[in-house]
Amino acid sequence: MLRELNIWNLKWIDAVDLNKDEIVKILESYDVHELDIEASLEWNQKARIDTYENYSFLVFHFPKYNTIRKIYELNEYNIFLWKDFLITFRDFHGNKIDKIFDYYKNQQNLEELREDDDEIKITTGYILYEIIQYMLEKMFRVTRLNTKDMRILEQKVFESDDYGLVREIMMKKRNIILIKNMFKPQVMMFKQLEYVINKMYEWEMEVYFEDLEDKLDQILTEINILQEYIDSIEDTFKTMLDIKTNSIIKFLTLFSAFMLPLTLITSFYWMNVDNLPFVHDKIAVYWILIISIVFMVVWYIYLKKKGRF
Repeated sequence: MLRELNIWNLKWIDAVDLNKDEIVKILESYDVHELDIEASLEWNQKARIDTYENYSFLVFHFPKYNTIRKIYELNEYNIFLWKDFLITFRDFHGNKIDKIFDYYKNQQNLEELREDDDEIKITTGYILYEIIQYMLEKMFRVTRLNTKDMRILEQKVFESDDYGLVREIMMKKRNIILIKNMFKPQVMMFKQLEYVINKMYEWEMEVYFEDLEDKLDQILTEINILQEYIDSIEDTFKTMLDIKTNSIIKFLTLFSAFMLPLTLITSFYWMNVDNLPFVHDKIAVYWILIISIVFMVVWYIYLKKKGRF
Protein backbone atom coordinates (compact mmCIF):
# COMPACT_ATOMS: atom_id res chain seq x y z
CA MET A 1 0.00 0.00 0.00
CA LEU A 2 1.29 3.45 -0.95
CA ARG A 3 -0.37 6.76 -0.13
CA GLU A 4 0.61 10.42 -0.18
CA LEU A 5 -0.60 13.34 1.88
CA ASN A 6 0.02 17.08 1.50
CA ILE A 7 -0.32 19.11 4.70
CA TRP A 8 0.00 22.78 3.80
CA ASN A 9 3.62 23.00 2.63
CA LEU A 10 4.53 19.50 3.88
CA LYS A 11 4.40 16.14 2.15
CA TRP A 12 4.12 12.71 3.76
CA ILE A 13 4.49 9.42 1.88
CA ASP A 14 3.44 6.35 3.85
CA ALA A 15 4.17 2.89 2.43
CA VAL A 16 3.32 -0.57 3.81
CA ASP A 17 4.84 -3.86 2.63
CA LEU A 18 6.18 -2.62 -0.72
CA ASN A 19 8.41 -4.75 -2.88
CA LYS A 20 12.04 -3.80 -3.52
CA ASP A 21 11.45 -2.25 -6.92
CA GLU A 22 8.76 0.08 -5.58
CA ILE A 23 10.98 1.19 -2.70
CA VAL A 24 13.92 1.91 -5.01
CA LYS A 25 11.71 3.87 -7.42
CA ILE A 26 10.42 6.13 -4.62
CA LEU A 27 13.80 6.80 -2.98
CA GLU A 28 15.73 7.40 -6.20
CA SER A 29 13.31 10.16 -7.14
CA TYR A 30 14.20 12.05 -3.94
CA ASP A 31 17.99 11.91 -4.22
CA VAL A 32 18.47 9.54 -1.27
CA HIS A 33 21.97 8.17 -0.68
CA GLU A 34 22.50 4.75 -2.27
CA LEU A 35 23.59 3.24 1.06
CA ASP A 36 20.28 4.26 2.62
CA ILE A 37 18.41 2.74 -0.32
CA GLU A 38 20.33 -0.48 0.19
CA ALA A 39 19.61 -0.38 3.94
CA SER A 40 15.88 0.08 3.25
CA LEU A 41 15.85 -3.15 1.26
CA GLU A 42 17.49 -5.15 4.04
CA TRP A 43 15.48 -6.89 6.74
CA ASN A 44 16.10 -6.91 10.49
CA GLN A 45 18.52 -4.03 10.70
CA LYS A 46 19.78 -2.54 13.94
CA ALA A 47 18.21 0.66 15.23
CA ARG A 48 20.11 3.54 13.66
CA ILE A 49 20.10 7.16 12.61
CA ASP A 50 22.18 8.53 9.73
CA THR A 51 22.27 12.30 9.33
CA TYR A 52 23.06 14.12 6.11
CA GLU A 53 23.05 17.75 5.11
CA ASN A 54 19.40 17.89 4.09
CA TYR A 55 17.77 14.77 5.54
CA SER A 56 18.08 12.00 8.15
CA PHE A 57 17.51 8.26 7.80
CA LEU A 58 16.09 6.44 10.82
CA VAL A 59 15.38 2.79 11.62
CA PHE A 60 12.98 2.03 14.48
CA HIS A 61 11.68 -1.30 15.77
CA PHE A 62 8.35 -1.96 17.43
CA PRO A 63 6.79 -5.37 18.19
CA LYS A 64 3.91 -6.86 16.24
CA TYR A 65 2.00 -9.67 17.95
CA ASN A 66 1.33 -12.78 15.87
CA THR A 67 -1.97 -14.11 17.19
CA ILE A 68 -1.53 -17.50 15.46
CA ARG A 69 1.99 -18.27 16.71
CA LYS A 70 1.45 -16.27 19.94
CA ILE A 71 4.81 -14.55 19.66
CA TYR A 72 6.02 -11.01 18.97
CA GLU A 73 7.58 -10.33 15.60
CA LEU A 74 9.85 -7.50 14.54
CA ASN A 75 8.02 -4.60 12.88
CA GLU A 76 10.65 -2.41 11.27
CA TYR A 77 10.11 1.27 10.44
CA ASN A 78 12.40 2.93 7.90
CA ILE A 79 11.90 6.70 8.03
CA PHE A 80 13.37 9.45 5.86
CA LEU A 81 13.02 12.89 7.42
CA TRP A 82 13.40 16.23 5.65
CA LYS A 83 12.30 19.53 7.13
CA ASP A 84 9.27 19.63 4.83
CA PHE A 85 9.08 16.03 3.67
CA LEU A 86 8.55 12.66 5.36
CA ILE A 87 8.70 9.08 4.03
CA THR A 88 7.72 6.13 6.22
CA PHE A 89 8.22 2.49 5.21
CA ARG A 90 6.89 -0.34 7.38
CA ASP A 91 6.19 -4.05 7.10
CA PHE A 92 2.72 -4.21 8.71
CA HIS A 93 -0.39 -2.08 8.86
CA GLY A 94 -0.87 -0.18 12.10
CA ASN A 95 -4.08 1.39 13.36
CA LYS A 96 -2.22 4.10 15.23
CA ILE A 97 -0.34 5.45 12.22
CA ASP A 98 -3.49 5.14 10.10
CA LYS A 99 -5.30 7.34 12.61
CA ILE A 100 -2.57 9.99 12.39
CA PHE A 101 -2.66 9.89 8.59
CA ASP A 102 -6.46 10.09 8.46
CA TYR A 103 -6.46 12.95 10.99
CA TYR A 104 -4.23 15.14 8.84
CA LYS A 105 -6.08 14.05 5.71
CA ASN A 106 -9.26 15.62 7.11
CA GLN A 107 -9.33 19.24 5.95
CA GLN A 108 -11.61 20.26 8.82
CA ASN A 109 -8.99 19.17 11.32
CA LEU A 110 -6.34 21.19 9.49
CA GLU A 111 -8.54 24.29 9.56
CA GLU A 112 -9.06 23.88 13.30
CA LEU A 113 -5.31 23.63 13.77
CA ARG A 114 -4.76 26.72 11.68
CA GLU A 115 -7.23 28.70 13.81
CA ASP A 116 -5.74 27.52 17.10
CA ASP A 117 -2.81 29.82 17.89
CA ASP A 118 -1.76 27.69 20.86
CA GLU A 119 -1.38 24.54 18.75
CA ILE A 120 2.14 23.68 17.73
CA LYS A 121 2.98 24.37 14.10
CA ILE A 122 2.66 21.17 12.09
CA THR A 123 6.08 19.95 10.97
CA THR A 124 7.55 16.66 9.80
CA GLY A 125 9.29 16.48 13.18
CA TYR A 126 5.97 16.78 14.99
CA ILE A 127 4.38 14.08 12.81
CA LEU A 128 7.37 11.84 13.60
CA TYR A 129 6.89 12.61 17.30
CA GLU A 130 3.23 11.58 17.08
CA ILE A 131 4.11 8.30 15.34
CA ILE A 132 6.70 7.35 17.96
CA GLN A 133 4.48 8.51 20.82
CA TYR A 134 1.59 6.33 19.64
CA MET A 135 3.85 3.30 19.38
CA LEU A 136 5.34 3.86 22.84
CA GLU A 137 1.87 4.30 24.33
CA LYS A 138 0.97 0.99 22.74
CA MET A 139 4.00 -0.57 24.42
CA PHE A 140 2.73 0.53 27.84
CA ARG A 141 -0.44 -1.47 27.15
CA VAL A 142 1.67 -4.42 26.01
CA THR A 143 3.64 -4.43 29.27
CA ARG A 144 0.43 -4.19 31.33
CA LEU A 145 -1.09 -7.13 29.44
CA ASN A 146 2.08 -9.16 29.95
CA THR A 147 2.02 -8.38 33.67
CA LYS A 148 -1.58 -9.65 33.82
CA ASP A 149 -0.57 -12.79 31.89
CA MET A 150 2.30 -13.37 34.32
CA ARG A 151 -0.07 -13.38 37.29
CA ILE A 152 -2.32 -15.91 35.57
CA LEU A 153 0.70 -18.04 34.68
CA GLU A 154 1.99 -17.83 38.26
CA GLN A 155 -1.38 -19.08 39.54
CA LYS A 156 -1.27 -21.98 37.07
CA VAL A 157 2.20 -22.96 38.30
CA PHE A 158 1.00 -23.21 41.91
CA GLU A 159 -2.20 -25.01 41.00
CA SER A 160 -0.80 -27.50 38.51
CA ASP A 161 2.46 -29.27 37.71
CA ASP A 162 1.45 -29.88 34.10
CA TYR A 163 4.51 -30.18 31.87
CA GLY A 164 2.63 -28.20 29.22
CA LEU A 165 3.35 -25.09 31.28
CA VAL A 166 7.00 -25.36 30.23
CA ARG A 167 6.12 -24.29 26.69
CA GLU A 168 3.96 -21.41 27.93
CA ILE A 169 6.72 -20.14 30.22
CA MET A 170 9.32 -20.40 27.45
CA MET A 171 7.06 -18.51 25.01
CA LYS A 172 6.56 -15.69 27.51
CA LYS A 173 10.27 -15.57 28.24
CA ARG A 174 11.11 -15.49 24.54
CA ASN A 175 8.68 -12.61 23.93
CA ILE A 176 10.06 -10.54 26.78
CA ILE A 177 13.67 -11.04 25.71
CA LEU A 178 12.78 -10.12 22.12
CA ILE A 179 11.08 -6.89 23.21
CA LYS A 180 13.99 -6.02 25.47
CA ASN A 181 16.54 -6.60 22.71
CA MET A 182 14.36 -4.54 20.40
CA PHE A 183 14.13 -1.46 22.62
CA LYS A 184 17.45 -1.37 24.44
CA PRO A 185 19.54 -0.31 21.39
CA GLN A 186 17.06 2.50 20.70
CA VAL A 187 17.93 4.42 23.87
CA MET A 188 21.05 5.94 22.35
CA MET A 189 19.29 6.45 19.03
CA PHE A 190 16.55 8.49 20.74
CA LYS A 191 19.22 10.78 22.21
CA GLN A 192 20.74 11.25 18.76
CA LEU A 193 17.31 11.87 17.27
CA GLU A 194 16.60 14.58 19.85
CA TYR A 195 19.80 16.37 18.84
CA VAL A 196 18.94 16.10 15.12
CA ILE A 197 15.40 17.42 15.65
CA ASN A 198 16.60 20.28 17.86
CA LYS A 199 19.13 21.29 15.25
CA MET A 200 16.56 21.06 12.44
CA TYR A 201 13.85 23.02 14.27
CA GLU A 202 16.02 25.33 16.42
CA TRP A 203 15.13 23.70 19.75
CA GLU A 204 11.40 24.29 19.33
CA MET A 205 10.61 20.60 19.85
CA GLU A 206 13.09 19.73 22.59
CA VAL A 207 10.43 19.06 25.23
CA TYR A 208 8.53 16.66 22.95
CA PHE A 209 11.45 14.36 22.22
CA GLU A 210 12.62 14.50 25.84
CA ASP A 211 9.17 13.16 26.66
CA LEU A 212 9.76 10.27 24.23
CA GLU A 213 13.06 9.45 25.94
CA ASP A 214 11.36 9.37 29.34
CA LYS A 215 8.67 7.03 28.04
CA LEU A 216 11.26 4.71 26.51
CA ASP A 217 13.13 4.57 29.84
CA GLN A 218 9.88 3.69 31.64
CA ILE A 219 9.14 0.94 29.11
CA LEU A 220 12.61 -0.57 29.53
CA THR A 221 12.19 -0.49 33.31
CA GLU A 222 8.87 -2.36 33.04
CA ILE A 223 10.40 -4.87 30.61
CA ASN A 224 13.25 -5.55 33.08
CA ILE A 225 10.68 -6.15 35.82
CA LEU A 226 8.78 -8.54 33.52
CA GLN A 227 11.98 -10.45 32.81
CA GLU A 228 12.69 -10.82 36.52
CA TYR A 229 9.07 -11.91 37.03
CA ILE A 230 9.18 -14.64 34.37
CA ASP A 231 12.58 -15.82 35.65
CA SER A 232 11.06 -16.15 39.11
CA ILE A 233 8.08 -18.11 37.73
CA GLU A 234 10.42 -20.40 35.81
CA ASP A 235 12.53 -21.07 38.93
CA THR A 236 9.38 -21.78 40.94
CA PHE A 237 8.10 -24.21 38.33
CA LYS A 238 11.46 -26.02 38.22
CA THR A 239 11.47 -26.26 42.02
CA MET A 240 7.98 -27.75 42.07
CA LEU A 241 8.96 -30.28 39.41
CA ASP A 242 12.03 -31.19 41.48
CA ILE A 243 9.82 -31.71 44.53
CA LYS A 244 7.53 -33.97 42.50
CA THR A 245 10.53 -35.91 41.17
CA ASN A 246 11.92 -36.32 44.69
CA SER A 247 8.58 -37.67 45.88
CA ILE A 248 8.61 -40.25 43.11
CA ILE A 249 12.18 -41.23 43.95
CA LYS A 250 11.25 -41.62 47.63
CA PHE A 251 8.36 -43.89 46.70
CA LEU A 252 10.63 -45.97 44.48
CA THR A 253 13.18 -46.17 47.30
CA LEU A 254 10.61 -47.66 49.68
CA PHE A 255 9.40 -50.02 46.98
CA SER A 256 12.99 -51.14 46.37
CA ALA A 257 13.46 -51.69 50.10
CA PHE A 258 10.46 -54.02 50.00
CA MET A 259 11.56 -55.86 46.86
CA LEU A 260 15.28 -56.28 47.55
CA PRO A 261 14.93 -59.07 50.16
CA LEU A 262 12.40 -60.87 47.95
CA THR A 263 14.71 -60.58 44.96
CA LEU A 264 17.65 -61.90 46.96
CA ILE A 265 15.69 -64.88 48.28
CA THR A 266 14.15 -65.83 44.96
CA SER A 267 17.57 -65.68 43.30
CA PHE A 268 18.73 -68.46 45.69
CA TYR A 269 15.63 -70.61 45.40
CA TRP A 270 15.71 -70.62 41.61
CA MET A 271 19.16 -72.24 41.44
CA ASN A 272 17.86 -75.86 41.43
CA VAL A 273 19.46 -76.65 44.80
CA ASP A 274 17.36 -79.19 46.73
CA ASN A 275 18.93 -78.87 50.18
CA LEU A 276 18.12 -75.18 50.80
CA PRO A 277 16.28 -74.53 54.11
CA PHE A 278 12.50 -74.11 54.13
CA VAL A 279 12.17 -75.41 50.58
CA HIS A 280 9.12 -77.50 51.47
CA ASP A 281 7.80 -75.27 54.26
CA LYS A 282 4.45 -73.71 53.23
CA ILE A 283 4.61 -71.06 55.97
CA ALA A 284 8.05 -69.79 54.92
CA VAL A 285 6.61 -67.51 52.27
CA TYR A 286 4.67 -65.59 54.92
CA TRP A 287 7.79 -65.18 57.04
CA ILE A 288 9.61 -63.81 54.01
CA LEU A 289 6.85 -61.24 53.42
CA ILE A 290 6.90 -60.20 57.09
CA ILE A 291 10.69 -59.80 57.06
CA SER A 292 10.47 -57.71 53.87
CA ILE A 293 7.87 -55.39 55.40
CA VAL A 294 9.94 -55.02 58.57
CA PHE A 295 12.99 -54.22 56.47
CA MET A 296 11.01 -51.59 54.56
CA VAL A 297 9.76 -49.96 57.81
CA VAL A 298 13.26 -49.92 59.30
CA TRP A 299 14.64 -48.35 56.11
CA TYR A 300 11.90 -45.69 56.19
CA ILE A 301 12.65 -44.82 59.83
CA TYR A 302 16.35 -44.59 59.05
CA LEU A 303 15.79 -42.21 56.13
CA LYS A 304 13.36 -40.15 58.21
CA LYS A 305 15.92 -39.67 61.00
CA LYS A 306 18.55 -38.66 58.45
CA GLY A 307 16.18 -36.02 57.07
CA ARG A 308 16.13 -37.56 53.63
CA PHE A 309 12.45 -38.37 53.53
